[in-house]
Amino acid sequence: MMDDRVPVGGRLYCFFLALLLLSRGADFLSTWIATPNLVLEGNPLARRLGWKWGSLVNLLLCGVFASWPVAAIVIGTTSVLVAARNFQGAWLMRSLGEENYRDWYVLQMQHANLPIYLFCLLGQTLLTGGVGAALMYFCGDSLVAFAVGFGIIGYALAVTFYTSLSLWRIRRGAR
Repeated sequence: MMDDRVPVGGRLYCFFLALLLLSRGADFLSTWIATPNLVLEGNPLARRLGWKWGSLVNLLLCGVFASWPVAAIVIGTTSVLVAARNFQGAWLMRSLGEENYRDWYVLQMQHANLPIYLFCLLGQTLLTGGVGAALMYFCGDSLVAFAVGFGIIGYALAVTFYTSLSLWRIRRGAR
């Protein structure tokens, strides 16, 4: 059942739509608190779309993916983990201001020991991804547990990708 599509407008569709709207909404809220002008947004596509178009695209995607329960759970899991990460540092970003935080962060990255930084990033993401992989491996027949594990791995991959992209931009700009 969970690997099949659910009918649009049905009870399960509405449940998964609500799940996606809440989880994507948490990601949007945490991003807005951290960087209202999207100065610190790590996703170049999200930054380019801005709040208005990004909201419309996300609403459309929520409506589409609510038909696929496994995809909805994967996206929902990844989104709430991204939101939690955003909330963790949002207070500092807001108190310093987006531009000042970016300048401070870039300065720290220019002085960071690159092998240590990369080791710590990979340590964080491999440990997080390992939890997701273990959940997927030991889930048995539970597609919900499988999808949550997949979402955790998706989060770990997103952190690795967007943090590496940011690091590459900072290092390229320093040259």
